[in-house]
Amino acid sequence: MPGSLFLDFIHARSGRKLPIAAVLAGLVIFPAALAAGAESASLAIKVDQVGYLLDGPKVAFVSAPAATFQVRRCSDNVVVFQATLAPPQVDTNSGDQVQAADFSGLQQAGSYYIEVPGVGRSWNFTLGKNVFDRTYYLAMRGFYGQRCGTAVDLGPEFPGYSHPACHLHGEFHPSSGAKGTRDNIGGWHDAGDYGRYMVNSGIATGTLLWAWEIYGEKLKNISLKIPESGNGTPDILNEARWNLEWMLKMQDDDGGAWHKQTSTHFSGFVAPQDDTLPSEVIGTGAAPWKSTCATADLAAVAAIAARVYQPYDAKFAGRALEAARRAWAWTAQHPDVTFRNPPGISTGEYADANCADERLWAAAELGRTTGEPAFHNFFLQNYAQFLPTLDTPPAENWSSVAPMALWTYALSHRKGSDAKAVQAIRGRTLAAAHAVVERTRGNPYHVSLLAKDYVWGSNGVAAGYGIYLLIANVFQPDQGFVDTARDNLHYLLGRNTFSLSWVTQVGENSFQHPHHRPSGDGKQDKPWPGLLSGGPNAGRQDAVLAALPKDLPPARVYADRLASYASNEIAINWQASLVFLLAGVLQ
Repeated sequence: MPGSLFLDFIHARSGRKLPIAAVLAGLVIFPAALAAGAESASLAIKVDQVGYLLDGPKVAFVSAPAATFQVRRCSDNVVVFQATLAPPQVDTNSGDQVQAADFSGLQQAGSYYIEVPGVGRSWNFTLGKNVFDRTYYLAMRGFYGQRCGTAVDLGPEFPGYSHPACHLHGEFHPSSGAKGTRDNIGGWHDAGDYGRYMVNSGIATGTLLWAWEIYGEKLKNISLKIPESGNGTPDILNEARWNLEWMLKMQDDDGGAWHKQTSTHFSGFVAPQDDTLPSEVIGTGAAPWKSTCATADLAAVAAIAARVYQPYDAKFAGRALEAARRAWAWTAQHPDVTFRNPPGISTGEYADANCADERLWAAAELGRTTGEPAFHNFFLQNYAQFLPTLDTPPAENWSSVAPMALWTYALSHRKGSDAKAVQAIRGRTLAAAHAVVERTRGNPYHVSLLAKDYVWGSNGVAAGYGIYLLIANVFQPDQGFVDTARDNLHYLLGRNTFSLSWVTQVGENSFQHPHHRPSGDGKQDKPWPGLLSGGPNAGRQDAVLAALPKDLPPARVYADRLASYASNEIAINWQASLVFLLAGVLQ
């Protein structure tokens, strides 16, 4: 959420101020892949460092001049596949000239690497049926690591990655219209900071619940080794509930939801338990004090929760539905109360000038859960104006949730659904998805990103393309949709201009310095695992990116530096998109 860049280097997305030493460190040192002439032979070979499924396309890319390649088995270095590289193509988004190394004919499970004569060898990767299982596990555990208000311990698998309970006291800020303390313990830290925000919680939690609804059969038996594991509820729902419980606490007695709970400004780079700034419930600063977008997001997510938790905890499902109804009623009375930071508040704003799409999503989810005509009618009266949002994927975003509204209506399969509306939603989704497939196949790196997509959180945009394609595949199964969704995952896991895995501790060459306070507090040698970087950002809204060469193409405007909040922060919304994408490709 870009904003002005001041001399004190205020965080453009969240308003945080960085220590000048951190900024200078980011200006002085860049990752090897960014330094002129520093690209090694290994970095010139781009592979998904996790691996490839046996039954799908298997393609790597080479950005140095070469003619042939070999795939060698890691255990004995024996050549198991060899072929000629495809003709070179210029990728204008990165400036690279790349050649494809297609080894789809290799069908034997195992660990391998690619060797290119005259260039070098790639990072190791795996071929198999379940190659993405651990990445899904780590990405979901990334949410556990973001838990607020409780002790967190990743266990013997990651010794020392733990912290005691944090942010155990909540209170009302004057902008909330209330006074005194507030039991708002819980939720997930939003990003690299320790704030908690309803609108970003809405899309993140909603995306996880959708992953469960669509791919639950694949996910139900996966243990995340969290405190609730083994309680009879699938762990993806256990983890989502941790944040849901906090969201429900943010609802006032009148049904409205306050916008966020943060300190008045951002803490330094300290561990969660060392952040002693007061945790305050922050409102709009004037009656009715709550915001429409936050309240509608709560209504939508609580409505989903009402149906997905019913088989596991009917009492909680009922509480969620009651909260959704009260939130919906509040938005009917206050349909356009928007949020801007009150005076004295410099934490993330998540401002949205139009909450009509959030209300449409709430109506659609409540209609899908209850089947009641009032929600159905509201949707039909308002959906048509949002159909164009399906024409230019990706769609999922905290400030643009209309596609979620449209899709849930078309996915509900409820008797009495309007056939014309369903046909319009499915038809436009499928047409756009086919266009994305064709465009991605022609992209030299086989990624769906356009030049305009290299914005703040571009890796979340890449995952968002994957979500769009996987939803299209639900409407009309097409292997091209699935393969192209997987192409975007390959990009995130190393098949990119930097030969860098953008998920911490996943792959042999993963990024190391996320803008993430628990990872930057100096207590661990490596960052907390399973977290997705924001990725290249041509907007250059921080001092580190601003100091990069001005002629860099958009896909190269990235720095693996703690100070580069505009390219290297983590956030729960694109983390959830990664989880959905992984869930879709699990076998």
